[in-house]
Amino acid sequence: MNPHPAIKEMTAKMAKATEHTLHEFSSLHTGKASPTMVEAVMVEVYGGNMRLKEVAAITTPDARTIQIQPWDKSTVKPIEKALQQANLGINPAVDGAIIRLPIPDLSRERRQELVKMCQRMAEDGRISVRHARRDTMDALKKAQKDGEISEDDLKRLEKEVQQATDKANAEIDEHLANKEKELLAV
Repeated sequence: MNPHPAIKEMTAKMAKATEHTLHEFSSLHTGKASPTMVEAVMVEVYGGNMRLKEVAAITTPDARTIQIQPWDKSTVKPIEKALQQANLGINPAVDGAIIRLPIPDLSRERRQELVKMCQRMAEDGRISVRHARRDTMDALKKAQKDGEISEDDLKRLEKEVQQATDKANAEIDEHLANKEKELLAV
């Protein structure tokens, strides 16, 4: 039997919420260089704001350095300024047309702070999942009230909704546990 359209929509919303949470996790640095840490930094160039990944090549030549090579040399200063204002806790070093970001070791306090940020991000993800669940439950109850589905179908679909919700929350929790372990590893 095909899943109800409301369930399909909910599953897509939950997947999107989970994916967004995982992307948020990847933006936190754990002492290892990752392009995702800086790719969303907004740079004021060409009379507007653009993401860093849209104006430069971002690479990691080693595990402790992010290297940014602007496609247009005139954007080096605005990129440097944007990185300083992004409050990443990393000071950019300009070397001609290349900007290097040396990733510092994390202090115990900073690691604890990052763990708390991860927990907030995970909670935001769970909230998005709960919103998708609530919207779907409302749609299913309305469909049952309008006579589109039977009460038995409603009960069965409610179980499917709960299983999908539990699965999405478990995935977020699993990734949160992994990220916390990664952050607290010395």
